[in-house]
Amino acid sequence: MPNGRAIVFTDKLKAEIQTIDLADPGPGEFITRTLVSLISTGTECICFRAESDPGSHWDSWVKHPFNPGYSNVGEVIAVGEGVDQVELGQRIFTSRPHHEFHCHSVSAGDYNMIPDAISNEEATWAKLATISQTGVRRAEVELGDSVVVVGLGPLGLLITQYLRVSGCERIIAIDPLQDRLDVALKHGATHTFQGSAADAADFVTENCDGDLADITFDVTGHYSVFPMVLKLAKRFGKVMLVGDSPHPHLQHLEADLITRQLHVRGSHNEMLACDEKWNANRQRDLFFTYLERGQMTVKDMISQTYNPEDAQTVYSNLIEDRTGTMGVLFNWRA
Repeated sequence: MPNGRAIVFTDKLKAEIQTIDLADPGPGEFITRTLVSLISTGTECICFRAESDPGSHWDSWVKHPFNPGYSNVGEVIAVGEGVDQVELGQRIFTSRPHHEFHCHSVSAGDYNMIPDAISNEEATWAKLATISQTGVRRAEVELGDSVVVVGLGPLGLLITQYLRVSGCERIIAIDPLQDRLDVALKHGATHTFQGSAADAADFVTENCDGDLADITFDVTGHYSVFPMVLKLAKRFGKVMLVGDSPHPHLQHLEADLITRQLHVRGSHNEMLACDEKWNANRQRDLFFTYLERGQMTVKDMISQTYNPEDAQTVYSNLIEDRTGTMGVLFNWRA
């Protein structure tokens, strides 16, 4: 097998292209060559900065050298002995890092076949789509709910679409950036508020028949936003924390939690309690189904595409200013 390129964070604020040797596939294994991979801008920028609270899961996870990325679309280029589940030329989605080649075990089953009608670029969203789908499942959304989504990065925009599919009556999207609000309106938001969640309570009340929201989502990952989101949920309402702050010691609760008896739930990755049916693979397949039916779309959420060789510049620019970005891809075919 040829040697492959890999994006590696070798130190804080340092992204390098390294060469990784890859052996031929063994029995029960197959090899994919990456076509395109999606940057999870929030997570990977935190990992690139490598600044987090000691003892946090970020601190224990990000160790150098660190291999970023978990949204990979590749083409099968070699199969080992006894492999008949995949064929040469098939496109596969996996939660693998930004590497040019990957070796997979058939027995692990941690991959999804990509339907012909779905492009490589669309398929790269499958990991973020399962993270956001899990958050909506954890919220136990009901038909006719009024929901607030704070933070319209890639996850927030996907959550907005899942809320529409789930039958919410009102989906109020909040973000400082008008272009993200415009995309949210196309994807199911019924109302938008440009600005800070700290100033949105009156707007939410005006558009929820004089009450606050049944459910609020904090998808920002910033410790300062969580107490603002608490104030937008009605009495006995639910608050979903999907964004993950690297500085949890700065994140705090306010009196709203007690005085309005709110239910606060966290959602991480694709973990659902005691639900064998809706595992990560099934959730990804459902996302592909929604794309094929036109019930969801990610084409207009792709903002930039780069060569992997430009990784240092790409990540440096992202931590400097992400206001003009939504979906950022690496094209490994260039």
